[in-house]
Amino acid sequence: MSISEYPYFRGRRLRATENTRRMVAENHLSVSDFIAPLFVMEGKNGKVEIPSMPDYFRFTLDLLLKETEEIRELGIPSVLLFAKVPEEKKDNKGTEALNPAGLMQQAVRAIKKEFPELVVMTDVALDPYSSYGHDGIVKEGQIINDESAELLAKMSVSHAEAGADFIAPSDMMDGRILMIREALEDEGFHNTGIMSYSAKYASGYYGPFRDALDSAPGFGDKKTYQMDPSNVKEAIKEAVTDEQEGADIVMVKPGLPYLDVVRAVKEAVSVPVSVYNVSGEYAMIKAASANGWLDEEQAMMEALIAFKRAGADLIATYFAKNAARLL
Repeated sequence: MSISEYPYFRGRRLRATENTRRMVAENHLSVSDFIAPLFVMEGKNGKVEIPSMPDYFRFTLDLLLKETEEIRELGIPSVLLFAKVPEEKKDNKGTEALNPAGLMQQAVRAIKKEFPELVVMTDVALDPYSSYGHDGIVKEGQIINDESAELLAKMSVSHAEAGADFIAPSDMMDGRILMIREALEDEGFHNTGIMSYSAKYASGYYGPFRDALDSAPGFGDKKTYQMDPSNVKEAIKEAVTDEQEGADIVMVKPGLPYLDVVRAVKEAVSVPVSVYNVSGEYAMIKAASANGWLDEEQAMMEALIAFKRAGADLIATYFAKNAARLL
């Protein structure tokens, strides 16, 4: 009998106690891994729960600062901002996206003034600002790539001027990372980073997020620019291209159904890899927990460590605060 076989090898020896399990754990979660998404809306003294995202809220700017303070106190290093734009301010030109006094720009300035040490990331896409609910300019029923990318570059500069530390383009237009990087360089924002949604799939897991921002597409779908869930090699190519064009961090979105993609991208690039634990993933755990079908904390932590095991360096998650408390 080989010495590698039973009874000489007993895997349970290293599982016998909590401290032993901690000592030999192959992957570790840290509060420093988390990016906390935040939704900001117009008005004052407002906090509105998102129906499809229990215990998650949109905030007016005054209450957003209180929420941000709590995030900072928990040791979470970064927030990712999304703005809910009123219908009357939406058009097909991204006009409000470029407004120096727009909601996103106000939020960035306010957070950086109160909490300068926090890393502030901003969503860069046109769907919250679009009367069509798409991530780019629409012409004759088509989402136009190059004009949209040029507009996204201007939007990125506007966020940088407000004080954003990282621009996070979530649109999946071709070539937009290079355009954004060049625009930032031209305007002197050499230290403003880019976290690119490099492999963003046309997924069914985004529904609650679209409720949060009222940004569902007004016609068709997003399959002409977001990726086919069947593809992995394409994700690698997108991530490598974005790295070459100047992305400082690349992202895979969604998270749990795409752990293989996270691993493949991690092995292909030399920049940090982030993953988005998206709204649908959050909603599923919350709903199952509410029905008594699973333990919310255990399922949450199991999902988060899965991202680390797959190779993610950073995790954007609606569970950031709850997980930080446990850690």
